[in-house]
Amino acid sequence: MILTLTANPSHDRTVTLDAPLERGSVHRVASVLSQAGGKGVNISRACVAAGIPSLAVLPAPQDDPFVHELLAAGIDARPVPSAHAPRVNITVTEPDGTTTKLNSPGADATPELLSALAESLHLRAGTADWVVLAGSLPPATPDHWYADLVALLAESPAKVAVDTSDAALRALVDALPGPAPDLMKPNGAELASLTGQDPDLLEADPLAAANAARLLVDKGVGTVLVTLGPHGAVLVDASGAWHATPPPT
Repeated sequence: MILTLTANPSHDRTVTLDAPLERGSVHRVASVLSQAGGKGVNISRACVAAGIPSLAVLPAPQDDPFVHELLAAGIDARPVPSAHAPRVNITVTEPDGTTTKLNSPGADATPELLSALAESLHLRAGTADWVVLAGSLPPATPDHWYADLVALLAESPAKVAVDTSDAALRALVDALPGPAPDLMKPNGAELASLTGQDPDLLEADPLAAANAARLLVDKGVGTVLVTLGPHGAVLVDASGAWHATPPPT
């Protein structure tokens, strides 16, 4: 079973235009798609599609339409009571595929909410194979919160994966060689920011990305999966490194 945490869930709305976006103009919208989302939620959604048991922990009012949408989609959502509805993120897509994203920050997280989310994870981690901490942190959350959760979950038999960015990712690495995640998934630019290397080089050179990822493995991270856009991905652990190439996109 895969247990996911989405600390900052979002209503993801995609607006598709039938003409190029022009600032200051009025546009006709070809379609609007709305879906309950967030990185952890999307992982649980993929698990359901693959027939893998999953629980999705997230903050939301108990009867929020966000929760009902997840349950209707077959996603076993376990909301931790929150006074605020999930944020709204907007994606604008133009006919040539150009995409503009407008992500809202979400409501401030209280210490009580963060404590309740941590307790919910801790209680369920004993029956999970993996716990996935995914996505951005809501405002007012300490940067080191994911690192604290990794330490808390070290007591459980579950493996821990983390997919985040910015200050939360930096704090996770700064906590090494303390309790470390079993899997981290930075992209090339994020890996460069952690290792002091050239982001353009890492994004374009899988061997350089693998060598940089090795620095994190040497600090205690079990496996590092680095996504490199059109250059595929590299997977690095203590036993070796592998490069996967995608079809042209």
